[in-house]
Amino acid sequence: MGDEPDGSGKFIANVIRSPKVKEAIEYMLKENDGLILGICNGFQALIKTGLLPDGEIKELGEDDPTLTFNTVGRHIACLVDTKVLTTNSPWLSTLEENKSYKVPISHGEGRLVGSEECVRSLFENEQVVAMYEDCPNGSVLNIESLISKDGKILGKMGHSERVDSDLYKNIEGIEYQNIFRAGVEYFKEK
Repeated sequence: MGDEPDGSGKFIANVIRSPKVKEAIEYMLKENDGLILGICNGFQALIKTGLLPDGEIKELGEDDPTLTFNTVGRHIACLVDTKVLTTNSPWLSTLEENKSYKVPISHGEGRLVGSEECVRSLFENEQVVAMYEDCPNGSVLNIESLISKDGKILGKMGHSERVDSDLYKNIEGIEYQNIFRAGVEYFKEK
């Protein structure tokens, strides 16, 4: 959908809100101890449905956070440094708290916005996973990623899946955020 205004994120959110999909997601989270991961447009869909930060599909209110156009007015594709604030999620068990990770980003609508009260509660509830060290898109308080209160839902703008060995040979400091292995390990331990 070309990352057009509310493109893929809006489309995915509409699918998530359909009765059968909504029911399946609610069952997966509540009855089956499932996990959800949304990267970039997936993060947009999680925000636009209420799954982030609240952990449930709902109608959004004025004070709910959302993702919108970057303040630079264009699509951004580059590598950025993000600092991990919490590892309080099955997705984050392989990461180190207070460590910086260099990750690729590629988005036109990656700026997180929300009311002061909402953003304050995200920090108080330890739902802010990582912050940009030098924010490229204008996100409030440099927020790059969020988790639900129970940690089972992760949404992030950084493309952890776009990092692999020998992919960035001329750039120092690239380290794989193995959130996918962490998700698999969560289910192996069950």
